[in-house]
Amino acid sequence: MADLRINLAGIEAPNPFWLASAPPTNTGYQVQRAFEAGWGGAVWKTLGDPIINTSSRFAAVHFNGQRVAGFNNIELITDRPLEVNLKEIYETKKKFPKHALVVSLMVEPKREKWHEIVKRVEAIGVDGLELNFGCPHGMAERGMGAASGQQPDLVEMQTMWVKEVAQTPVIVKLTPNITDITVVARHAVSGGADAISLINTINSLAGVDIHSWNTIPHVGGKGSHGGYCGPAVKPIALNMVAECARDMHVGVPISGIGGISNWQDAVEFMLMGAAGVQICTAAMHHGFRIVEEMIDGLNNYLDDKGISSVRDIVGKSVERYSNWGDLDLNYRVVARIDQETCINCNKCHIACEDTSHQCIDMLTNADGKQVLEVREEDCVGCNLCSIVCPVDGAIEMVELPGIQPPMTWNDRQRAIEKLNAASSEMEVV
Repeated sequence: MADLRINLAGIEAPNPFWLASAPPTNTGYQVQRAFEAGWGGAVWKTLGDPIINTSSRFAAVHFNGQRVAGFNNIELITDRPLEVNLKEIYETKKKFPKHALVVSLMVEPKREKWHEIVKRVEAIGVDGLELNFGCPHGMAERGMGAASGQQPDLVEMQTMWVKEVAQTPVIVKLTPNITDITVVARHAVSGGADAISLINTINSLAGVDIHSWNTIPHVGGKGSHGGYCGPAVKPIALNMVAECARDMHVGVPISGIGGISNWQDAVEFMLMGAAGVQICTAAMHHGFRIVEEMIDGLNNYLDDKGISSVRDIVGKSVERYSNWGDLDLNYRVVARIDQETCINCNKCHIACEDTSHQCIDMLTNADGKQVLEVREEDCVGCNLCSIVCPVDGAIEMVELPGIQPPMTWNDRQRAIEKLNAASSEMEVV
């Protein structure tokens, strides 16, 4: 089988599947159960000054029959004494020395506070630290979490404070509640971050009960914005990981987080630059044993590809991710309908007729049967018909041979500027 071991900025683990800092890593009992199930690492639930959590704290978005398509929570950092957490961390690391054990930290943006907690945590023997600059609720109102993470200078300064005393690798966890995540990532690196992890949860309100008019969840009739995660956030997380991975000014290992539910999701994140992944919602939904299928699936995938180590796939798709202005405007695909598998549900026709480019015709063939046919000369290759089609393979997006050489928007603009410059020179002459 392939070698699944990873090394994230000096933190070694038997496989890339880690539990994220969250309810599943709240106690030594839980983390030890996870390691016994096969998880390669865990990030301990955020330590700091213990708080009081609310009683009603989770909510979920169910969509089209799928349970927990999205997950929302208003839970904060640990509500257990620091001494209790430190004792359990020590016992867990001693029992599982080969598993990665990273501890998430969050304190006030004060140098002495960071120095104190870093020294206390590292004294018990941990593999690394993760600085939580992403929590969007509760702690942010106290000047921590996302409140710090949304200010690049604060991220850089607090990372520097930690690095002044830290003896283990420092991972900075980034908030997605920002315009450009690469800006904060760069400042984290400037502050000395050995790695970054992303994304933390997204500001959200799970819903409103239209009968009681209470928010979901509510605490005695009052609600609050929470952190959104789960499968629904995966595209957002994958984009942000890719943006950081292709930014030459970031250049540190990435721990990918956000909607990862199976080994296929993990492969996507690793292809887009993540050295390993962190998982939370899927474990909360299905339990720790899901890691067994993830490990088997990843092993089989790598074996089928003839790849000996999981590290060999990290970043392999990053060069294929670029700006819109670098895309080939002369590239063309069109839709083709397989009449043998088409069930004539007409969803493609309706979608194209009402909301796209009106290029799918309803015709009657020689047998008097109604068929759907694409006018390829009018098809713009938008993919909508293949997306709404309920039958796999009934509509194929076919690449057409290039009639014109590749041309990007940037190429076009440069050519126009060159012509304008030439015209100006001629006018002067």
